[in-house]
Amino acid sequence: MRLTRVPGLLFGGDYNPEQWPEEVWAEDVRLMAEAGVTMATVAVFSWSRLEPAPGVYDFGWLDRVLDLLHEHGVSADLATATATPPPWLVRAHPEAMPVDAHGVRLEFGSRQGYCPSSPVFREHTVRLATAIATRYAEHPALAMWHVGNEYADHTLECFCPESARHFRAWLQARYGTVGALNTAWGTSCWGQHYTGFEQIEPPRKAPGPVNPAQLLDWRRFCSDALLELFTAERDALREVTPAVPVTTNFMSILHGLDYWSWAAAEDLVSDDAYPDPADPESHVAVALSYDLMRSLKQRPWLLLESAPSAVSWREVNVPKPPGMMRLHSLQAVAHGADGVMFFQWRQAKYGPEKFHSALLPHGGTTTRGWQDTLRLGADLQRLAEVAGTTTRAEVALVLGWDSWWGLEAPESMPSNRLKLKDLLLAWYAPLHARGIAVDLAPPDRDLSAYRVVIVPNLYLCTAEQAKALASVTGELVVGPFSGVVDESDQVHDGGAPGPLRELLGLAIDEFWPLADGVTQRVRDAGGDVGLARTWAEWPRVVGDAVEVLARYEGGDLDGLPAITRNGNATYLSCLLDDLTPVLDRVLHDVPALDVPLGVEATRRENHLFLLNHTSTPQQVALPQPGRDLLSETDLRGVITLAARDAVVLRIEGDT
Repeated sequence: MRLTRVPGLLFGGDYNPEQWPEEVWAEDVRLMAEAGVTMATVAVFSWSRLEPAPGVYDFGWLDRVLDLLHEHGVSADLATATATPPPWLVRAHPEAMPVDAHGVRLEFGSRQGYCPSSPVFREHTVRLATAIATRYAEHPALAMWHVGNEYADHTLECFCPESARHFRAWLQARYGTVGALNTAWGTSCWGQHYTGFEQIEPPRKAPGPVNPAQLLDWRRFCSDALLELFTAERDALREVTPAVPVTTNFMSILHGLDYWSWAAAEDLVSDDAYPDPADPESHVAVALSYDLMRSLKQRPWLLLESAPSAVSWREVNVPKPPGMMRLHSLQAVAHGADGVMFFQWRQAKYGPEKFHSALLPHGGTTTRGWQDTLRLGADLQRLAEVAGTTTRAEVALVLGWDSWWGLEAPESMPSNRLKLKDLLLAWYAPLHARGIAVDLAPPDRDLSAYRVVIVPNLYLCTAEQAKALASVTGELVVGPFSGVVDESDQVHDGGAPGPLRELLGLAIDEFWPLADGVTQRVRDAGGDVGLARTWAEWPRVVGDAVEVLARYEGGDLDGLPAITRNGNATYLSCLLDDLTPVLDRVLHDVPALDVPLGVEATRRENHLFLLNHTSTPQQVALPQPGRDLLSETDLRGVITLAARDAVVLRIEGDT
């Protein structure tokens, strides 16, 4: 669902007029119009102002804000204001506040102070969402609904009695009987056998390691509990305004929430992204998260929050140097965003975020920041034709949240140094450097359309997921420690790679994590040597047609197969420093773009984005002539891309 009321690419940010005297509002909307702002996110943290007492509403100030926005051509991403409960609700119902794993109930005074399972909190959020929807259903400024804010940022889980009740109900719906739960959780280990659901509690702080199967179900439950909270408000909004799209802002690649499930429940994917200006490689990691956002619904998405310059929550909050705000914004558009929004419009005067940058800085319109705002607004207008276009990817990276949760369970793994984000990035970075578009996909999706499918890790692998991977007709690459356990975190019969055994033609006799400072050499058939530093395995070939592409050299694994190929399926039993040789073998049919290191090349249909993330000019050979929409000039041949500059080339004809 697109925001049909707002043409072109969206531009704007969070607007908090309640933090300012009303006489400032007129200046705000005048400057928004000057900057080319098309949408503002309003009322995210306004519950206590909109409902100062139970059932008593004060919409007057918000009426005037929305009227002002509409008069100046600015649409509203109108929040349901439920991101933080009001003090009166907390004092009347202290049980609605979250309890941590140590049994301590947290106090009011920050944000996201609520128990996701609290029926009192849920009742009040739905009531407020309904009231706001009824009030503004026909308001001409309304373009989109914004439910909650950054779910799981501060409150992912709660360990209170109400959460325990909710967890038990969730488990009963999943397993039916306590006997089935005992089987799934393996409760005969360590004497944890249950005789009734009422005996089960959340995994609070315990004397030793907690049952990993219980932890896995707890992670599933916490994601689902928050999703229930979101969908309750969503349903209330849809009842009143079925044609208005509903979103909530994601937080890039977040461990706590299964974004495949969440994206299916909303109309438009939106994301908050804050790459660190002090990290010269941050643009690669954020590109990966942007590709996830595009892949979640396989259509354009919206960058709902980003920082114009410095943030306020790192140990050292480095500002963005000249050109970086524009470059980061264009990068989001390059990866499928149909708009770029910021936190926030006017820089705060007080509170925890008073030093967080804004489109309108403390110093006003004489600042460098304001000039950057004006330039970006003009650039996004020039790129209006990009809105709605898509990206075709021929490479997929597989990401499953269940497997991620299982992989990073504490205190129960051969090594706690296998981190899924790191594994994803290790494969993504060399693909990104070649200008190869990448989709992310869940492990049970039909993957037959891709030329190359890469599974960095699939620790938890079901028979259905193995069947989906076996249906891949292109190149399939599977990383180590995959196919280890089933959906209950129980080791597959016969050990790893479980249901992938026939596909890979391998069995893993033993996992071989590497201690600090230990490296394991890997030599391929051509004599090239690679290094593994974190992980290796003792594999055994069981398939008749398996080809050994590389072997371990030296150490206890000397001579054993390190990289193998069975049909179209390649398996790496180790984590290599350099994955280039593996990619060179499987990417032979995938077109790439030859660009200098630090220059990003990304396509959206017939639009080629070239982004120079370095601090020096770079020479780039254009694959085809075209018109740069930013400079409004025709370009061909070799061009010089200035430091932190960009070209968006419209290419006519076959791309």
